[in-house]
Amino acid sequence: MLGVGDKFPQFAVKATVSTEKGKEFQTITDQDYAAKWKVYFFWPKDFTFVCPTEIAAFGKKNRDFRDRDTQVLGGSVDSEFVHLAWRNNHADLKDLPFPMLADVKRELSEKLGILDPNEGVAQRATFIVDPEGVVRFVMVTDLSVGRSVDEIVRVLDALQSDELCPCNWQKGEPTLKVQP
Repeated sequence: MLGVGDKFPQFAVKATVSTEKGKEFQTITDQDYAAKWKVYFFWPKDFTFVCPTEIAAFGKKNRDFRDRDTQVLGGSVDSEFVHLAWRNNHADLKDLPFPMLADVKRELSEKLGILDPNEGVAQRATFIVDPEGVVRFVMVTDLSVGRSVDEIVRVLDALQSDELCPCNWQKGEPTLKVQP
C-alpha cells in the first residue's frame, strides 16, 4: 500500500459529478486540482450500508475542506452509471459537492495497494495528498467500520499548520515548540 511520502499515482477515470441531465459525467485525472490539497477516500461498494453514511458526512463537511483549499474526491470500483443511480436513489447522496470516481478497471485501487484481496473491491481507505502530489496521511479501516470525517479535517489542519502538533490537537490550539 502507498504510504506517507510516496507520490500519488497518475490516473484518469470517469466520475459522476452531477445528477443534472447531460452534465452527469466527467473524466478526472491526477492533474485536476493540481495546486490544491486533496482528500481521496474510497469505499467498498455502492448500494451498501456503511458507505453512504461516510459519503454523506464528507459532503456535509465540504465547506470545511473548501475553506482549507482542499478538494475531496471519493471513489469505488463501481461504474459511473452505478454511482449516478445510487445518487438518484439515495436522498443523502443527491447533492454531493465532489466527484465520485469510478475505478471500474481497478487500476487506481491496485496502484494505491487498497484492492481487498478477498472481496476484490477497494478497501475503506483515505489519503491526504499535498499540492505537490505527495501522500501525507493514509488510513484504512475494516470494510465494516466507517471513518471519522472530523478526524480527517483535524489531520488536514495539522498537516497544513506545518508545525509539531500534539495528540488530539485542534486548529487554533498551541503547537509544540522545540527548545534548543
